Amino acid sequence: MPTSSTARPTVPPTVWLARGRHTGSTPDTVLRHTLHWLKAGQEIDDFLELPAAETAPDLVFECRTRVGDEVVVRARLILAPDTAEGRDWTLVAEAEQPWEQTWPSPAGMFWPAEPDAAWNSDPVTGVRPGRINPLPEDDKAVRRLLRDCARDPWHIHVVVHEAMTTDERGRVPLARWLPPGLRDRVVEHRATPQQSRVANWALREFGVEVPRGGAVVLPGSPAPEGYGADAFAVRAVYLDGTEPADLVDAVTRFDALPRALPDGAGDVLTSLREDWRLLTTAEELARQRALVTMYAEALEAMTKSRDLYREAAESAHEALAAYREQAGVPEPAQPSASRAASPFQQLTRTLERLKPGPRPQRAEPEEPSAEHR
Repeated sequence: MPTSSTARPTVPPTVWLARGRHTGSTPDTVLRHTLHWLKAGQEIDDFLELPAAETAPDLVFECRTRVGDEVVVRARLILAPDTAEGRDWTLVAEAEQPWEQTWPSPAGMFWPAEPDAAWNSDPVTGVRPGRINPLPEDDKAVRRLLRDCARDPWHIHVVVHEAMTTDERGRVPLARWLPPGLRDRVVEHRATPQQSRVANWALREFGVEVPRGGAVVLPGSPAPEGYGADAFAVRAVYLDGTEPADLVDAVTRFDALPRALPDGAGDVLTSLREDWRLLTTAEELARQRALVTMYAEALEAMTKSRDLYREAAESAHEALAAYREQAGVPEPAQPSASRAASPFQQLTRTLERLKPGPRPQRAEPEEPSAEHR
């Protein structure tokens, strides 16, 4: 099983992260339509699309809303350029206090809530959070898929083994029972009764195992501190339409573990915090006041530097005057007021004058003329 890494920064408790791929057409149009609709219905406070010329080749959308007891949430979604597979997106949201799983998913601030929406597909594996994903029939494909999922730091992957072929009651996705803040980040994989051996063969390198008729939460890479395979394995999951309470508990406990920031998430989080554009009037006023304070401090520092320079120049001038007095060097003529040089220039020129130059040649005595002999 991969060991946890303490060197990498962890996801702050106030932050919610997700990524995905929109496999349909015109996802930017879908985003704009959804944001306008949510604002008109007062489900979000406001939104902003940053100028494309500043964010190219990506598109960047910002949104602000309130959850729980009037807790402000700011969210930023970055939509990557179009590819043959679709358009990848990354979403980071931060609340004013530690994130609670009962709060709505920030993905709902940007994307429509239709169950068949094309926006929520994993860019690496193509699996879909919030629904049942049957394992491939080919054994090698199962191994490739679960290897990628076991290393995925963005989603929470759960493998459920069906002890027997399920009926309609057992086809209820795990997401139905999860807190709202987890539904868009949890991927449920289903292994058929005959796939128990191949699933565990694929997961052997990660030190985890799916109990027959049970489930396991995969570790991710790096595995979060406090993860243990036995602690996140569920011995029995009854797929009869009732709530799988033990599995829900395992998933929510896993989400509470400190997780390392996925690659690329740190830059997105920094841009949310330092380049946020969707400001309220009060926030804009506070930012302008902060700028005024910063400029005032910079001006004060420049003034202090100027005063220190002036004092140093005056001290050097006094030292030079004392040197002249001891050496008997005459005081140079003062420059006219119209072409007055700075103290530093005066000091440089004076030192140039005092440099020892080549000695003048001594004149040879003249021979006396004949009439003076």
